[in-house]
Amino acid sequence: MSGESCLAGMKVLDLTQFEAGPSCTEALAWLGADVVKIENPRVGDPGRTSGGKPGADAYYFLQYNANKKSVAVNVKHPRGLQLVKDMAAKADVMIENFAPGAIERLGLGADVVRALNPAIIYCQLKGFGTGSPFEKNLAFDMIAQACGGLMSITGEEDGPPCKPGATIGDTGTGMLMAISILGAYVRRLRTGQGEHLQLAMQDSILHYIRNAFTFMERTGKAAPRAGSKTVGGGNPPIGVYPCKGGGPNDYVYIYTSRANPDHWRRLLTVMGREDLIGDPRFATPDTRTEHREAVDAIVSAWTIRHDKHTAMKLVGDATIPAGAVLDTMELANDRTFEQRGIRQTMHHPKAGAYVMSGWPVRFDGVTPPVTPAPLLGEHGATVLADWLGYDADRVGALRSDAVIG
Repeated sequence: MSGESCLAGMKVLDLTQFEAGPSCTEALAWLGADVVKIENPRVGDPGRTSGGKPGADAYYFLQYNANKKSVAVNVKHPRGLQLVKDMAAKADVMIENFAPGAIERLGLGADVVRALNPAIIYCQLKGFGTGSPFEKNLAFDMIAQACGGLMSITGEEDGPPCKPGATIGDTGTGMLMAISILGAYVRRLRTGQGEHLQLAMQDSILHYIRNAFTFMERTGKAAPRAGSKTVGGGNPPIGVYPCKGGGPNDYVYIYTSRANPDHWRRLLTVMGREDLIGDPRFATPDTRTEHREAVDAIVSAWTIRHDKHTAMKLVGDATIPAGAVLDTMELANDRTFEQRGIRQTMHHPKAGAYVMSGWPVRFDGVTPPVTPAPLLGEHGATVLADWLGYDADRVGALRSDAVIG
């Protein structure tokens, strides 16, 4: 069985926008759920125009809305609102990430929808949690990273806080919600019980920096920034070391574990510095930490003589953790990702062939296929026929009255 059939039969009513919500529902869609985006007929999900060319959906939108369907509904029209309620009555899952209070003002709050469908799994993603002093504040990924503590532990040791490149506040939150939906869905299949799931982006960041809290609890101090090292600094050698080429990403990451003293001895052999084996300055993790600058200088003097790929191979072949710093272009040009199905081509009717990263888990050796992100309102007729049994005349009347787009 392929991954795309895992959630076959699950109906997901998707009222999300931008990234946190769409990344969650996209994961469900890749696993086979029937995910239907409800969008504003005029502009749709705001992500459609986030950096895109005029008249075409942005790549940003394509990235987070593969394998979904779109129905454009004017939910401010009484008949449009009723239409969404009728779909909610048929849905297994409904999810929204509007601004605080917006879904309730529309008349689609948890109390309303769960009264219509007590077995529904009703999901809400917000920037800040209920009961937080900031619960009414708007938030995007970078706000969650700042308020959730992630920026405070990211950046050079003596530098200012820094935003990590990955959108952990958005997609990271979406993944936590997706996992929770699956748990609630399994219970629903067993007992028929519905659920009201709520997750705040700030709260999800706390989940992802649990290790920083262990440092705080161990030392009694706030976890510091450690540059490319681990929280607390680790024991050297650890971090990025410069390689031949001098480009912005010509570095290799080398990590020697405190739990495996052989890493250091093997690295000295790889570097041709067997003369330092047993040197009391570098004999233990603690003494290497005391002489961190000297250790880093020794390693850098070797890595700078090799390109990052060679350095990674030589160190890795010695069974020492090492990784070349690869940029997005290098990764995109590595065809093995496409051969393995990790990156796939989306054949979009307007954007054309677009290669993107898909769901990376293999099911019986195969990753779920990527199908195109929907055009605005593209699936109105098919979804309403499938979910609500509407015929062509009834759908046509809704379009004529501007209830759907």
